[in-house]
Amino acid sequence: MKILMVLTSHDKLGDTGNKTGFWLEEFAAPYYVFKDAGAEVVLASPKGGQPPLDPSSDAPDAQTEATERFKGDDDAQAALADTRVLADIQTDGFDAIFYPGGHGPLWDLAEDADSRRLIEGFAAKDLPVGAVCHAPGVFRHTKGADGKPLVEGKRVTGFTNTEEEAVGLTKVVPFLVEDMLKANGGQYDKGEDWGVFVLVDGKLVTGQNPASSEEAARKLLSLI
Repeated sequence: MKILMVLTSHDKLGDTGNKTGFWLEEFAAPYYVFKDAGAEVVLASPKGGQPPLDPSSDAPDAQTEATERFKGDDDAQAALADTRVLADIQTDGFDAIFYPGGHGPLWDLAEDADSRRLIEGFAAKDLPVGAVCHAPGVFRHTKGADGKPLVEGKRVTGFTNTEEEAVGLTKVVPFLVEDMLKANGGQYDKGEDWGVFVLVDGKLVTGQNPASSEEAARKLLSLI
């Protein structure tokens, strides 16, 4: 079993002067769900190497059992520091693809041609595709085999407008995940803000927020 995890390379939070990147919990929790199940996990990002960590996700109140485990795991840290360049990755040999969130993906992965190629390739092979929190933003331009948006007619979730409003970034992000999924014809649904909420439609798995990352990974794993 071989799973591809794709992380952002983008570290600028719009014009705020603040940093962003990937959200630690949304990487760590799925990573260990996959590893503990015996999967080989390959990490990739648009630029390769060390992806930027959203500093907010490293705050004391954002830590979880999975993030603490990661901080004591030299092998995992070494793997994260040496992600492969996304353009060099093909779908061959992989059983699933998973995208952790953080605000970074809204700027790079949502527009990245290689990310789109991989998602569409996995979907065409009927292999599981997962994304959590802001990462469903990667479906902004992806198409199904019929040429329609990949999420059209599918039950999907992602970071809610009210959650974005709560963190004060509604006017900073390039687009709102909830609005985009609806505009692309997705049957968007959500749970309570900051609660665990995951949807599965066929081989597509989406999670609403950081709290949903572990459950999203488990759902993805169950489809392999």
